[in-house]
Amino acid sequence: MSGHSKWATTKHRKAAQDKKRSALFGKLTKVIFVAAKEGDPNPDNNAALAAAIAKAKSYSLPKDKIEAAIAKASGAGSDGAVWDEVVYEGYGPAGVAVYVETLTDNRNRTAADVRSAFSKHGGNLGTTGSVAFQFERKGEIVVERAADFDEDEFMLAVADAGGDDYEVGDEEVVVYTAPTDVMAVKKGLEDAGVNVRGADLVMEPVNAQPIDTADAKKVMRLIDRLEEFEDVQNVYHTMDLSDDQLAELDE
Repeated sequence: MSGHSKWATTKHRKAAQDKKRSALFGKLTKVIFVAAKEGDPNPDNNAALAAAIAKAKSYSLPKDKIEAAIAKASGAGSDGAVWDEVVYEGYGPAGVAVYVETLTDNRNRTAADVRSAFSKHGGNLGTTGSVAFQFERKGEIVVERAADFDEDEFMLAVADAGGDDYEVGDEEVVVYTAPTDVMAVKKGLEDAGVNVRGADLVMEPVNAQPIDTADAKKVMRLIDRLEEFEDVQNVYHTMDLSDDQLAELDE
């Protein structure tokens, strides 16, 4: 186990979503509602709901909003909407693969929005499976890096909890797991005294590719536009960006 290059992109994704907090809260409550409505409203018996709640807490979604979403889902006839999970795949500028996860009650509207974003920002929307093979589903757990952080001890804690890998940042450490193990590993780390900030299921590129900053800016314009849509939950890409490039993009 060791740190690797995904940390910069992970940190940037978190920062970008934090900037869109008001819109993000609506997306988080939607995911919680759907997970509770389609499964057991008790997160102890519903891994999807547990992961949705953990992600919501990592973005400081208020407890009352989480509870309200679960209560609404549990009430018979409380919401007539039918939400579908739809994935869109395509290529952005410079041939960067882009994988878009949506949750929608109107497929036509969402498809038109996503298609428009790709066409207006130098991309091409592809068919199902056109880029999915370039990503793999992983569990991602973000933990606080303590002032007395000892990497050897942490590595043992991750191994004991069943984690696959980890990546060290200045303030946080990201632990990667198999998608079915994310909540079990989260609990194992917590039992070991690790301060866990959040957990989520993500799509990581199998082979991230370096890209020049000018093209990276074009791709990020596409991603920013996609993330503005209420139906879009997550956008993943195959760019391998350095800390310096991300700093320039943030400016």
